[in-house]
Amino acid sequence: MPKTDYDGPILEINNLSISFFTRLREIPAVMDFSVSVQPGEAVGLVGESGCGKSTVALGVMQDLGRNGRIVGGSIKFKGRDLSEMSPEELRDIRGSEIAMIYQEPMASLNPAMRIGKQLMEVPMIHAGMSEKEAYARALQVVTDVKLPDPERILKAYPHQLSGGQQQRIVIAMALMSEPSLLILDEPTTALDVTVEAAVVELVKDLGKKYGTSMLFISHNLGLVLETCDRICVMYSGEAVEKGSIHDVFDEMQHPYTQALFRSIPLPGADKNARPLVAIPGNFPLPHERPPGCNFGPRCDYFVSGRCDAAPIPMETVPGNDRHETRCIRFQEIDWQAPLELADVKEKGDVGEVVLKMDHLKKYYQVAANAMFGGGNKKVVKANESLSFEAHESETLAIVGESGCGKSTFAKVLMGLETATEGHIYLDGKDIGDVTIENRTTKNVADVQMVFQNPFDTLNPSMTVGRQIIRALEIFRIGKNEKERKQRMLELLDLVKLPREFATRMPRQLSGGQKQRVGIARAFAGDARIVVADEPVSALDVSVQAAVTDLLMEIQREQKTTLLFISHDLSIVRYLSDRVMVMYLGHVVELGTTDQVFSPPYHPYTEALLSAVPIADTKVKKKHIVLEGDVPSAMNPPPGCPFQTRCRWKSQVPGDLCEREVPPMVTMADGHQVKCHLSNQQFAEMEPVIEVGTAAE
Repeated sequence: MPKTDYDGPILEINNLSISFFTRLREIPAVMDFSVSVQPGEAVGLVGESGCGKSTVALGVMQDLGRNGRIVGGSIKFKGRDLSEMSPEELRDIRGSEIAMIYQEPMASLNPAMRIGKQLMEVPMIHAGMSEKEAYARALQVVTDVKLPDPERILKAYPHQLSGGQQQRIVIAMALMSEPSLLILDEPTTALDVTVEAAVVELVKDLGKKYGTSMLFISHNLGLVLETCDRICVMYSGEAVEKGSIHDVFDEMQHPYTQALFRSIPLPGADKNARPLVAIPGNFPLPHERPPGCNFGPRCDYFVSGRCDAAPIPMETVPGNDRHETRCIRFQEIDWQAPLELADVKEKGDVGEVVLKMDHLKKYYQVAANAMFGGGNKKVVKANESLSFEAHESETLAIVGESGCGKSTFAKVLMGLETATEGHIYLDGKDIGDVTIENRTTKNVADVQMVFQNPFDTLNPSMTVGRQIIRALEIFRIGKNEKERKQRMLELLDLVKLPREFATRMPRQLSGGQKQRVGIARAFAGDARIVVADEPVSALDVSVQAAVTDLLMEIQREQKTTLLFISHDLSIVRYLSDRVMVMYLGHVVELGTTDQVFSPPYHPYTEALLSAVPIADTKVKKKHIVLEGDVPSAMNPPPGCPFQTRCRWKSQVPGDLCEREVPPMVTMADGHQVKCHLSNQQFAEMEPVIEVGTAAE
C-alpha cells in the first residue's frame, strides 16, 4: 500500500483481548484494550512489568508465538485488519510498513555480520533495491542517526560498537524502509542517561523528518513526557487512563496513575520531609485478578460492593472527549486535594568518618591484541586518584556513565580487586591491598554489597531462609542453628517480608521481593558500609519507592554508611546526602546534594542533569545533548578527560584543556570541582532544572 493514500488512523486497536494458553488454563494477558495512533503522532504506552504493554506490541506485529491468540477485538493497520492478512502480506508489511525496536539491541543484530550488510538487507528484500542503492541508503540512515564516521561503522561488526551505538544502528535498521509505524519497546532501558537523551532526541527528530507514527512503550513517565503527544496508562492487562500528555499528567483521573506519580522522585521530594509513597500490595497474577476493578485491592478509594461488583468500563471524562478513565468513582474523588504525605522521618545524625579513600588508583594491564594475547601490553586507567570520605549514617551517591570506574572502585573496596596505588581506610585501618580471602570475618561482614540484578544474585536451588542462614554462618553469627534461624526470621522482618517466605524458592518471588532478600543478606552481619550498585534500576517505579524507602529505614536503625552507585539522578537527588560525580576514572565533582544539583556545576554534571527525564510538566530544563561517546579508558584524551565533549571548552584560553588535567578547585563550603573554568565563569552558570511555582 503506498504510504500517501491513507489519511485515517495509522493504527487502530479496538477492544483487543489476547490470551496465552497453557495445558492447565487460559491466561488472559490483555483485555478490552483500545488505542489509536494518528499519522505523525507519538503515543506512549505506560505501566509496570507484566501489565501487557509488550503483548500489545507483539499483537500488532502478529508475533504471539504458538500459545498466544487474539481472542477478541481487532487490530487495524491503515484500515485493514491484520488478523485477516495472509502470511505473505504480513511479511511484506513487517519491517517495511511496521518496524519494531526492542529493548536489547544485541538481540536484533547478527554478531557474525557486518553492520552495512545487515542494514542493506532491509531495502533489498522489501523494496527490491540494488546493492549500490541500498548501500547509499544505509550510509544516509547511519548519518541520520548521528553516528561518527558512517563508512567505518558500516564495515564494523556489532561487538565493535558501544551499547548506545548498537541501539542507534537498530533504530537505523527500523528506519531503512521509512515505515509508517514504529513500535519502540523500552528502547533506552539499557543505556546511560546521556546516551538515552541523545537517542530520544534522535527518535523525535526522525519522527518529524520521516512523518513516522510511533507507539512508545516505557515505564519511564519522564521519557514519555519528552517524546509523546498522547499517553495510555495500563494496569494488569487493561488500559486504565488515556488522554493527551497534559490531561494525564496534570488532570489525572485514575487512582493508579496518581499512585504511580506518588512513587517517583520528582524535584521537591525529600527522603525525610516528603518521602515517596509506595503502592501497597502486589500486582495480581493474570489468572488471579480480583473481581471488578483490577486495581481495587491496592486502591485508596476502594468501596466494597461497588468497585468489585462488575467489570469496570472505560468512561469519557466530562468536558474532554479525548480523556478516558476506567474508574467507577472518578467523579467523586477530589483530584486536587493535597496528597497525603507519608510519615515525616527523622534524619539520622551523621557520625564519624567510617571510610576514607586517599588517592586511590586502579590500573589494569591488558594485551593490546586481546583475542590472541601476546603483543604489547596496554594500561586501562579505571580509577585515577580517588579521594573522599564517607561518614556513619551518610548516603554518598556515586554517579557517572558506564565505563567511568564506579563498579571498579566498588570491587576494590569489597576486596575483589586490590588497589594499584593509594589507600582505603576502614575505621582507620588500611584495607586497600588486602584481598577478600585475607580479610578478617568482621571486615568482610562490615563491607557488603547489594547488586543491580536481583535475579542473578540468589542461588536458584536454595530456599530464601537457607541463603540468609548461609550468610550468617560465613559471618559466624549465632552460636547454633537455632539462634541463626531466629536471626534469619528477624532479618526477614527487617526487610518487610513475611516469615513464611523463608521456605520459598527464589523463582516464587517477584523482582522487588528478591531484591529485599539481597538486602537482608547484606545486612546479616550488621554491615557498617553497604555498596548499593544500581539496586533499583531493574525494578518497576512503585517497587523502587518501596525498596529505596526500606534502605533508608534500615540505615536510620543501623547507622549504616550507604554508597549508592547510580546513573538515575532523580533517585540520587531524593536519597543522597552527598554526591560524587565520576568521569573516565576521575572524580570531577564532589559536594552535598544541594551543591551538586545547583550551579556552579562541572560541565559534565550540567550535561548529566539536563539528560534526566523528569515526569513533571511544570519543570523547565535547559537542553544540553552531549556529542560523541565516552572515550575509552585504554586510550583517554590528553589533558582534561571531558574536553572532547565539553561545551565550555572554548571559554578557556589557549589549549589548556587539551594539555593539563585540571586541578580540583574547592568552592564555598567544601564543594569541589575539577575544571579549568574561572570563578567568574562558574558564577555566571545558570540552573539546568527550574521547578515552576505550582510544583513546589
